[in-house]
Amino acid sequence: MAGYRPEQDRDSRQWWERVARREFAVQRCDTCGTARLPARAFCPACRTEAWHWEEAEPEGMIESWIVNHQPFMPDLREPYLVVMVRLAAVPGCLVFGNWNGDRSPRYGERVRASFRPVDDRLTLVDWKPATTDDLGGSAGDDAREGGGPGRDRAESR
Repeated sequence: MAGYRPEQDRDSRQWWERVARREFAVQRCDTCGTARLPARAFCPACRTEAWHWEEAEPEGMIESWIVNHQPFMPDLREPYLVVMVRLAAVPGCLVFGNWNGDRSPRYGERVRASFRPVDDRLTLVDWKPATTDDLGGSAGDDAREGGGPGRDRAESR
């Protein structure tokens, strides 16, 4: 299997270029100020096409996760964890990435992006537990151990 590679398009090309430089950025509407990710040609709030890239802290909270058993990329051993992260910088935005922790993720846990070069043309954004140094508090303060999606069953699909 050749593996699935994210495809750059007109809207996402600049984002992938920034990720390759280990920068995490979101688009910000020049008219209404709405932040957005993934990249797109127009603002979903006011429909204008005026926007700019803005660096953002690559932080968020674990919303859910799955254990993937499909070999989408040749260099990834399966099974591997894919997490869904609610970005702190963009209210309402959920992003996905591979889990880069030495234990299972916890619902509500604070995480930080890490950049993983796959080859000279592709760098991926993975997610790892945030440390005290990353966030100015103790890692996992916001983790809710008692419930939430994925608590009892990490596998789905």
